[in-house]
Amino acid sequence: MMFRLNWFSVALLLTLNTFSQTKIDSVFIAKQAVDTVQLKFSTKQLIIPAVLMTYGVVAIESDYLKLINVELRDELKESIDERITIDDFSQYAPAASVYLLNNIGIEGKNNLKDRSLILGTSYLIMSATTLGIKSWTKIKRPDGSSNNSFPSGHTATAFAGAEFMWQEYKDVNIWYGISGFAVAAGTGLFRIYNGRHWLSDVAMGAGIGILSTKAVYWMYPYLKKHLFTKEDKTTSMIVPFYNGKQTGIGYVMVF
Repeated sequence: MMFRLNWFSVALLLTLNTFSQTKIDSVFIAKQAVDTVQLKFSTKQLIIPAVLMTYGVVAIESDYLKLINVELRDELKESIDERITIDDFSQYAPAASVYLLNNIGIEGKNNLKDRSLILGTSYLIMSATTLGIKSWTKIKRPDGSSNNSFPSGHTATAFAGAEFMWQEYKDVNIWYGISGFAVAAGTGLFRIYNGRHWLSDVAMGAGIGILSTKAVYWMYPYLKKHLFTKEDKTTSMIVPFYNGKQTGIGYVMVF
């Protein structure tokens, strides 16, 4: 359990930058390319998220797909001994891995500032879309705990991070990108296993997550030119921490 909490702290600190911004001496500073790499729009890139989201939407009214949801839930209920909370942590792992890889010297496409703005904007779009649909559909969760099941926010977060990792590292090593999607898929499966979401919720969440990040990569060069024009003076480093009970590492970034 201690190991799990430590790595959750790492993922959370890497992804959300929860350390207070402060001036630090230049230690472990990596110089990266300044120019943003643009993702060219192609309708082929819409196929996977479109299929996932279409399945999710159709399943709201389709009796056949509803039956698949129920049968999968009932089958899993018979095999579940206790809830496994790894999905609460793994949703952040793909995005956190991008920062970890960059800080050990394996550089992705974009510099620290650009990739952070891309990820933040993607999360903003993904969260607004997910929460908006939840409040509109009000579908009950498989465990009956609430009426905000559709779509899966955990899955959307995981796949937004996985697409982020794919875009940053697919040209460096394709397996880095693939591993992000593997973790994201596992997150979705555990949401179903734990009785928190239907299969259709997970499919819709995955589609939203992927499309949110793709959209930002398409738009970011324009946004950077018109909104983010300040000189890049970012500084970053990895630092250890100890809170009296746990040890781990955190990521500090100063704009």
